[in-house]
Amino acid sequence: MASKTRTALVIGGGIAGPVCAMALRQAGIEATVHEAHHRTADGVGGGLGIAPNGLDALDVVGVGHLVRPIGIPTTGIVLQDWAGKRLGEFGNPPGVPPTQFVWRTDLYRTLYDEATRRGVRIEHGKRLVGVREAPEAVTAQFADGTTAGADILIGADGIRSTVRTLIDPAAPGPRYAGLISFGARVHHPGVPATRGKMNMSFGKQAFIGYQVFDDSSAVWFVNLPHPEPMTTAEAQRTSAEQWLALLQRKFTQDRTPAGRLIAATDPADLVIAGPMENMPKVPAWSRGRMVLVGDSAHAPSSSSGQGASLSVESAVQLARCLRDLPHDQAFAAYEQLRRPRVERIIDETTRKNSNKAAGPVGRVVNNVLMRVVTRLVRPEKAAWMFDHRIDWDAPVSPADHRDPARAA
Repeated sequence: MASKTRTALVIGGGIAGPVCAMALRQAGIEATVHEAHHRTADGVGGGLGIAPNGLDALDVVGVGHLVRPIGIPTTGIVLQDWAGKRLGEFGNPPGVPPTQFVWRTDLYRTLYDEATRRGVRIEHGKRLVGVREAPEAVTAQFADGTTAGADILIGADGIRSTVRTLIDPAAPGPRYAGLISFGARVHHPGVPATRGKMNMSFGKQAFIGYQVFDDSSAVWFVNLPHPEPMTTAEAQRTSAEQWLALLQRKFTQDRTPAGRLIAATDPADLVIAGPMENMPKVPAWSRGRMVLVGDSAHAPSSSSGQGASLSVESAVQLARCLRDLPHDQAFAAYEQLRRPRVERIIDETTRKNSNKAAGPVGRVVNNVLMRVVTRLVRPEKAAWMFDHRIDWDAPVSPADHRDPARAA
């Protein structure tokens, strides 16, 4: 049997990277995080949801208690049409705690600080450009001319993963969903609190989700149909003031609080997130001593509310597999544990995005379907997504020789 993994290079210092490094340390594996950016990501990004399954995975590595205090519960989702008419509501499955809304900068800082407190080394300015593989090790090559070696290399470097292309040069890239995404924190929206509910409105020209908190602050996000792909850099060349003016015009015909929320937004608080994207199925999650985790392997769009949670789950499961198995068997077991679940969630999210980009006729049909679906769908049917727990103490057995992609 091959020797057990002792050291790991984690490429990417966002959300999945520090969690992966902490989980690896818990499994007895020394991990160093290498981040391309020269600075920390404080103040970067908008809000996101940590679903109950994500919090459970964070509990496995002992950081759930640090994340819960920075979150605000979202107890349900209320669907509305352009006129503010209620189409239906989705609550939490019975016995499942609510999703926690968190500001990405708060989550990032919490995980970063805890990882460094535990002795995880996070090196900045280390943009990966290549690897050298040997039978017993892998060496990362960085743009600054430095190198680093370890038993394995883990790509936690996001939807445009360099590690993914090193594993498979023919690997697919992200797929545009036909929507440009924006979001903002609003300090004084002048809109009543939504009592723990996230309201989502299929407007005449765009989709908006918003939650007004009990302290009178609010968050909103808009998915704007845009037929031609636009990169984040291209979107950010237009000023925040211009985008806010355009977004206000898109909601002038709607009888929801969208216009007021956008009007109350300070341009400095606007997050121009850029294109909403899904990752097609990634054929190869690993090769040799390299493996993918989080968005580099599976990236549902933000519509799923599961992106960060799935990344955390995968980081923990990968560490658990590496704890018990040689790296080649561990990578196979990890993929078999994760691929069916994440691809099922991605498939469901793709259908949601097609509804948001619907035209006038499609919007009417969609509203009718929403009313029917919300009456028929029972919350307990979604429990499989949220009530997912990782048994860290259970030993991982060697994977059989089935193709994980076919097993999905």
